[in-house]
Amino acid sequence: MKEKNFQSEFKNKNKIFGIFELKLCKGTSLSFSALAPHQRQALTAINSLTGLYHKISDSPFFKDPGGRMRFTKPKPFDCFLLKDLDAYVVVMFYTPRTKKNVYYIHIFDFLTMEMETERKSFTEDMARANADHFCSFLKGKT
Repeated sequence: MKEKNFQSEFKNKNKIFGIFELKLCKGTSLSFSALAPHQRQALTAINSLTGLYHKISDSPFFKDPGGRMRFTKPKPFDCFLLKDLDAYVVVMFYTPRTKKNVYYIHIFDFLTMEMETERKSFTEDMARANADHFCSFLKGKT
C-alpha cells in the first residue's frame, strides 16, 4: 500500500465534507513532522475566515512523437478561495490484510495533540482519542 492507493480508496469511500491531507502509517506511530509546515499553514487558513486563495498553475505542454504540441490534463478552472471550512489530517493506520483504520483529525485538534505531548510522533490510540470521525477501509469492516 502506498499513499496513492490510499488516495484512490479515499476518493471512493469518503463520506465527510471538508478539506483533507492524507497520511499513511505502516508502523505503530506517525511523526508529527509528516505534516509539513506549508500544509499546516494551508489547513489552518482554510479553517479560518481569512481563507486560502490558490491559483492553479497553467498546464505545461509537450511535443508528441509527431511533433505536435500537446497539453497535459486541462485544469478545471483558474483559482479558488477556501475559507471557514473544516480541514482534516486523515491518517490511515495500515497493516496488510489486517487493518485499514482511517481517522479524521481536525487540524486544530491535530495541532493541540502535538502541543500537549512530549512525543515527536502520535500513535493510533492518540489518533483515535483525537479523531472527529473513524472508518475502516478493510472489506467487510465499518
